[in-house]
Amino acid sequence: MARFAKALNEQIGYEFAASQQYIAVAVYYDALTLPQLSAHFYRQAVEERNHAMMMVQYLLDAGEDVVIPGVDAPQTAFADVVAPVQLALDQERRVTAQISELVKVAREESELVGEQFLHWFLQEQREEVSSMSDLLNVVERSRDNVEQIEDYLARESGGENPLEAGAPPAAGGAL
Repeated sequence: MARFAKALNEQIGYEFAASQQYIAVAVYYDALTLPQLSAHFYRQAVEERNHAMMMVQYLLDAGEDVVIPGVDAPQTAFADVVAPVQLALDQERRVTAQISELVKVAREESELVGEQFLHWFLQEQREEVSSMSDLLNVVERSRDNVEQIEDYLARESGGENPLEAGAPPAAGGAL
């Protein structure tokens, strides 16, 4: 298997792990009866899963083998309402670094189509880090009044992400 395809297969595992972590965060907030926070992270979980499926479709289209790796169990217990958002921001920063490394591998391997494919993910990660940073700021300020966090998310969520219109196709379609 080519180096780029192997690295992209590894990233599929990271994306599925991120999806699982976001489900765990959503469940944590759901158990606290924080519907806006839980809905936000359930949506994030679907988005990460779709990122993995976009990578699967790319590999299928390229005639490469697809390996769906297992993932470690996500963190499910948190100290307070701030901790899951901090974990999410750290995760988004880590994924950004992983995607950046994938771009470097594509360049080194002269995988120009692969590099072009990854540009969408770089833009997506910039948006994810920015929005999660904003959410962390709100959560830190409002940790003693979680209803303010819920109000913020009710106001800020729901708009279409313009990046999604140009997203690569995902295996299985838009499930």
